[in-house]
Amino acid sequence: MPPDANAASGAAPANQEIAIYLEGGQLAADVPPYIVPKLNITMVPLRVISEGLGAVVDWNQRTRSVAIQRSGTFIALQSGQSSAVVDGRQVKLDGSVQIISGRAMVPLRFVGESLGLTVNWDPALRTISLFETDASAPGSDPGTDPGTDPGTDPSTDPGTGTDPGSGHEPDSGSLRGAWISTVYNLDWPSAQSAGNADKQKAEFVKLLDDLQGMGMNAVFVQVRAAGDAFYASSLVPWSSYLTGTQGKAPTYDPLAFMIEETHKRGMQFHAWFNPFRAGLDAKTDKLAPNQVIVQHPEWIVYSGGKPYLNPGIPAARQHIIDTIMEVVRGYDIDGVHLDDYFYPSSGDFPDSASFTANNPLILSVADWRRANVNALVSQLGISIHAVKPAVRFGISPFGVWRNSNVDPTGSPTRAGVTDYDNMYADVRTWIKNEWIDYVAPQLYWSFDTIAAPYGKLVDWWSNEVKGTDVDLYIGHSPYKLGTAEIGWQSSNEIIHQLDYNNTHAEVDGDIFFSAKDLRGNPLGIADALRGYYAAGK
Repeated sequence: MPPDANAASGAAPANQEIAIYLEGGQLAADVPPYIVPKLNITMVPLRVISEGLGAVVDWNQRTRSVAIQRSGTFIALQSGQSSAVVDGRQVKLDGSVQIISGRAMVPLRFVGESLGLTVNWDPALRTISLFETDASAPGSDPGTDPGTDPGTDPSTDPGTGTDPGSGHEPDSGSLRGAWISTVYNLDWPSAQSAGNADKQKAEFVKLLDDLQGMGMNAVFVQVRAAGDAFYASSLVPWSSYLTGTQGKAPTYDPLAFMIEETHKRGMQFHAWFNPFRAGLDAKTDKLAPNQVIVQHPEWIVYSGGKPYLNPGIPAARQHIIDTIMEVVRGYDIDGVHLDDYFYPSSGDFPDSASFTANNPLILSVADWRRANVNALVSQLGISIHAVKPAVRFGISPFGVWRNSNVDPTGSPTRAGVTDYDNMYADVRTWIKNEWIDYVAPQLYWSFDTIAAPYGKLVDWWSNEVKGTDVDLYIGHSPYKLGTAEIGWQSSNEIIHQLDYNNTHAEVDGDIFFSAKDLRGNPLGIADALRGYYAAGK
């Protein structure tokens, strides 16, 4: 390889130290991460990550052991041991704990599974990105795991506002989509491409080619991640993931470019919005002047240290609708897509003042919250179809509406959280009233999961849409492949799920979380899907 090949390709030199980032900020580690070639595993400094998360870390030099306490989780490790103790249970490690300069170095995968972090390893750039899994984003696991961040959670003409909408059909068969997360630079754009339009464009083109190559015919792209925008808006600031600075405009229109490239391939483009998430944390020093937290602090409720637009304030709901309608009017999208970001699934949500001020029907708190979410869903659907009838409006809720032990009409599950009772999302009402065009429940469990078995949930959701004009897409979780969770030790789990879907006439397609997990090809899932769809299944 020529000496300048790495620089030209954007890859880091093979001997460059591995950098580690937590919630977007680089962690200073006196012992940097390293790879154990024979085991092909990456070792990381557990203490540095744990302290970055606010955990209490106790290192015992005499026993060469470390104990970590955080949010009710207790972890104990000892040098040379190939297992750890997590909340009293023995957990096998990919490699033994190594103590270097007083730092306990542990396999990277253990960090993600034991500290509840989402891990993104970029071998080309030699960077590890960690962030706390969002309990209600596509891809995350709220509750007792049955359950998201995701956590949590897709024409060349951007449109004039008078076009009824193209309503592009998938190139063939049922919908086969992938979620493309922009938050935390998960799927696109990369952190290294900030401010570089050509690099961002090239990354997105390659991403589309990869997805289409494995059979995808639709993308669900996150264009509003946290009160920001990947499109030209008069209401909210440009996303910092584009240029490195929130509010700073890129040198091109990212949304128009993405739509053009997607339609060029005969694929659908669904614009994915996080409705009520106002920001990622309580910090405001880097927010743009027109960010909603700055402009309307009276609309904001903090829960778990994170800011949310209060669903109980009508003006806040209208703000969300207005920001979405900018995209509907201005761009040739095929769909508007919301994830399950309504009320946070756990923790205190201090909205008593708005409950008192905006509750003319004297509803209970729970019914009032559900009414607030219902108001957004129904009004948004009406607004979209009044402007562009062909644009489809859909929502991807958490996979369990209610458990049958609470409501006999619910699913035969025992999920730790549910749409109706914890997120105040009454999906059944949306379907019954046909306020949405499709529903895409996140069924992120295997057939063998006792608390929320995949097959039982497909049966339940199929019955919910039966007799309505609401289409059913199933959300799948390739990000779980290769983890210790039951049922995810083979890519055949997802293939069997697709086969099971085919036995239900109500299932109209599948969406996978997320693009990076398909492209990473864990346990050969990309190859399996390529063959599956090529066979016409």
